[in-house]
Amino acid sequence: MPLKQPRQVALVTGAGSPDGIGFAVAQLLAEAGYCVAISATSARIHDRLAELGPGHAAFTADLTDSAAANDLVAKVQDTFGPVTILVNNAGMVQTGRRDRLSRIEATRDDDWQRQFALNLTTAFNMTRAVLPAMQAAGYGRIVNVASVTGPLVTIERTAGYSAAKSAMCGLTRTTALENARHGITCNAVLPGWIATGSSSPREITAGRRSPAGRPGTPAEVAAACAFLASPGASYVNGAMLVVDGANALVEMK
Repeated sequence: MPLKQPRQVALVTGAGSPDGIGFAVAQLLAEAGYCVAISATSARIHDRLAELGPGHAAFTADLTDSAAANDLVAKVQDTFGPVTILVNNAGMVQTGRRDRLSRIEATRDDDWQRQFALNLTTAFNMTRAVLPAMQAAGYGRIVNVASVTGPLVTIERTAGYSAAKSAMCGLTRTTALENARHGITCNAVLPGWIATGSSSPREITAGRRSPAGRPGTPAEVAAACAFLASPGASYVNGAMLVVDGANALVEMK
């Protein structure tokens, strides 16, 4: 007899961009019938809520701040009930801020710390905030949107980003190991070249040179996230699912 699952309440962070991975995940989970809460650092998240339709919720929060992360989780619980699915997509870029790229010896302290705050601390803060309720329920799905950059490959002048995304995979594995007996899974999705609103022309060109002959789409990454967030992925835990059109497999370039 299948286990009865709690009411599915999904929280997707970093969902403010209309053509980004976060919002694509939110749309797919909403279509699957979940109550979806979305967050971003700017008020544009309310435009995304209007596109999702009734029955969902949107919040603004700077998730590099642990108090803000705790407050966000509390607000979602007050609105829908405990979070059963967390998709940690916040990171990479932040509205109104432009990152400086530099070689390791020229990297400033604040740039290094910012990359870890955006790409690792946000996921840590949110994971820590949702775990107690998931543990009490004996059920939970955590999906971290990492990157192939860092864990598998890298790019010059991205030491902070690469190191933070690699650390995100370490956080994923430890979370999975510590919580497997609680019915909680934690997995990571590692996108390659994906065409989003923040993609540069150089990144789109790189995607066209991949074995697939094109960059991926946010919907393709969202499909991987939705699978890992589903009840059917109950025995997939601590995995790193690469979504890059086989690009990381190419040795002879």
